[in-house]
Amino acid sequence: MRACVYEGAGDASVLNIRTVDDPVAGPGQVLIDVVAAGVNRADLGQRQGSYPPPPGASLLPGLEVSGVVREVAPGVTSVRVGDRVCALLAGGGYAERVAVDARHVLPVPATVDLVDAAGLPEAVATVWYNVFQRGRLAPGELLLVHGGSSGIGTMAIQLAAARGSSVAVTAGSRAKLDACAGLGAGILIDYREQDFVAELLAATGDAGADVVLDAIAGPYVERDIAALATGGRIVLIGSQSGQDAFLPVGRLMAKRGQIHGTTLRAQSADAKAAIIAAVRADAWPLLESGAVRPVIDSRFPLERAADAQRRMEGSEHIGKILLTM
Repeated sequence: MRACVYEGAGDASVLNIRTVDDPVAGPGQVLIDVVAAGVNRADLGQRQGSYPPPPGASLLPGLEVSGVVREVAPGVTSVRVGDRVCALLAGGGYAERVAVDARHVLPVPATVDLVDAAGLPEAVATVWYNVFQRGRLAPGELLLVHGGSSGIGTMAIQLAAARGSSVAVTAGSRAKLDACAGLGAGILIDYREQDFVAELLAATGDAGADVVLDAIAGPYVERDIAALATGGRIVLIGSQSGQDAFLPVGRLMAKRGQIHGTTLRAQSADAKAAIIAAVRADAWPLLESGAVRPVIDSRFPLERAADAQRRMEGSEHIGKILLTM
């Protein structure tokens, strides 16, 4: 099969298309003919040498795909050959075929294009686990999403709004903020021009955010606490700032706040299976009804994987970037 490989850490130019051995479906796995793969910031970190795949995972980049089931291992009954599916991976998505734990596979809703479905598994699983399971966002509460126009951000806005929560976002341009508003965000903050703490507190009468979804970390953490409601929860899912955080413990204690730091990729197969099961039971009906949809910024053929990653590095995208096979 064709696959995108990287030969040594570096910029996007180290990505190349090679012919590699087909994966083999092991016990409990299915083999998928990939139609498209999602591009995530974790892929950039892996290529740069700062985010290696977990032990036992494919060395190829790519954490989510959509496609058609080609083969199922004996005893697998949850999916069948020919099913239209999308799947959460620990690696290997930048390729024409992938073998994956059957428990990490989801059916593609009839409302979603098969290619676009490649932008669902990582985003929905990340949001569901972090915002609703760890962050415990409830109807009527306020969610603050940093980077609201990202793939994760656009999904977080929709899921929170669909479940009866209010949403505030930070983003870096009017076009991005307008896109967030169209998805259900009510408080729009341009982080380049405005202080998100001051703007959020002004918009909420100093009440603050009940849950903060933060992929920036570093200096944002102290400000997240300043913007937090009493009893609020901060969920850190990335460290795009590349900086350590200062933690004002006294202020956090005074607000009876909580900070969760999480990752998804390195969790055990059983833990991911539990997350996917929760996604299918509670989030997937919103996709099946059309209330929530994948927001797609752009599609690139596999041969242009380097351009797709450069698009993400430029941070001008709104929604998910996909690779098509």
